[in-house]
Amino acid sequence: MTMDITRVEQLYRELLVAFGEDPDREGLRDTPRRAAGFWRDFLGYDAGRTDTAFAQEITGDHLVLVSGIRSWSMCEHHLLPIDLGVTIGYVPASSVLGLSKLVRITEMAARRLQVQERIVERIAAEVMKVTGSADVAVTGVGHHLCMSMRGVRSAGARTVTQSWHGRFPHDPHLAARMLSGTSEGKS
Repeated sequence: MTMDITRVEQLYRELLVAFGEDPDREGLRDTPRRAAGFWRDFLGYDAGRTDTAFAQEITGDHLVLVSGIRSWSMCEHHLLPIDLGVTIGYVPASSVLGLSKLVRITEMAARRLQVQERIVERIAAEVMKVTGSADVAVTGVGHHLCMSMRGVRSAGARTVTQSWHGRFPHDPHLAARMLSGTSEGKS
């Protein structure tokens, strides 16, 4: 992604003026630079490698489930933060993914302007791709500041989105295990 950081800084300066503020006053003097730096770091996130897998002889009823993953995204409609809790589950094929890679995949999917549904779907698609497993489930529970700070101002509202693939939507035992892990991790 290419970002004109100098232009973003100028726009923040203009925004402060439009708010009736003096961008040269103490306290605001470095705000345009800091705000532009935030966007550069947030949108320019590099997840590094997300495909580190380890060969594993899979026997029996195996499920890898990581809950309690926390990430931030930005609502593309209001440019306000989304605090997102994620649970990822998958049935390994012939290898298991390094657990930290699930966090990296989540961050890679979240660090952009978008909607929660797209984040969860991107996570699921990437996990399917790197694990080679069709049996992947992702649940996201989001606290959207656009709902808390503006509009209806419902600070307690949480949005739940799910992207379940393979056996997860059709296997009650597997679905129950995923739901149990999601509630234990309080995504």
